Amino acid sequence: MAVKLKRSKKAGNAEEGTAKVLLFACALVSLLTLGLVFIFLLGNSLPFFQSNDLWAFLTGKVWQPFSDYPSYGVLPLLMGTILVSLVAALIAIPIGVGCTVYLSEIAHPRVKQVLKPVIEVLAGVPSVVYGLFAALVLSNWIADLFHPLARLNALNGALILSVMMIPILVSVAEEAMNAVPGSLREASLALGATRWETIRRVVIPASLPGIMAAIVLSVGRAVGETMAVIMATGSATQFTTSILDSVRPITAALAIDVPESVAGSMQYYSLFAVGLLLFVITFAINLIADYVLARYKEAYA
Repeated sequence: MAVKLKRSKKAGNAEEGTAKVLLFACALVSLLTLGLVFIFLLGNSLPFFQSNDLWAFLTGKVWQPFSDYPSYGVLPLLMGTILVSLVAALIAIPIGVGCTVYLSEIAHPRVKQVLKPVIEVLAGVPSVVYGLFAALVLSNWIADLFHPLARLNALNGALILSVMMIPILVSVAEEAMNAVPGSLREASLALGATRWETIRRVVIPASLPGIMAAIVLSVGRAVGETMAVIMATGSATQFTTSILDSVRPITAALAIDVPESVAGSMQYYSLFAVGLLLFVITFAINLIADYVLARYKEAYA
């Protein structure tokens, strides 16, 4: 009997070791992929930065890479991305978290059976369909309400992006809330807490890592979206701080300008520089989210 137990323990240790190696390999592949993407972007951006000033690139207010006198100021593209993504996040995050709390903690099971599939279907709608709706329908509603100079503008793009963000946020965050043990809710209620106090002080803090992951994924969707913003924002390369003006986010500029560039030209390398900037922005968003989560855990430790 003891021999069998020893053999079983050895087999279990071998399986555990194999699993650790496989998981480490998966993590290493992800890290290598990220590193290779960064090296690829940086390597193709170096010819541009060797001939152009980095500060002028980041602060220049004119983006005209294909004119007779090209200008490579990325600030209009950066401001377009910030306007559209920030407004979309301000709209989508409160609505998405509220919808998640309702579905996970409040909604009747029959209501949940109807709403959850609808939200999941919204996540699967092609972005070009959202862009078409924004260009032909949503833009007219905004024009009737605000009377902007440009029918296709940053607000139009932000609203349609918020609609695209909400299904991702709700799907991931709800799984995190559902993973909170029921015993925590029962203990809170047994101690005299109301249902809302239990949600606010027990369920949400316990599921915060999943909620933060959902927010980061949804914001990443907004920052990286291309087709919908091309169709909804007007694609005007102007520097503006008004959400009622036409803008061209970074992703839209890449999608529009890449087919027109000639490999090996300065315009070609400038687009890699823009892509590198987008890579850094998305990386920074993830770092900030990790920092905020760590500070939150320290406060509630």
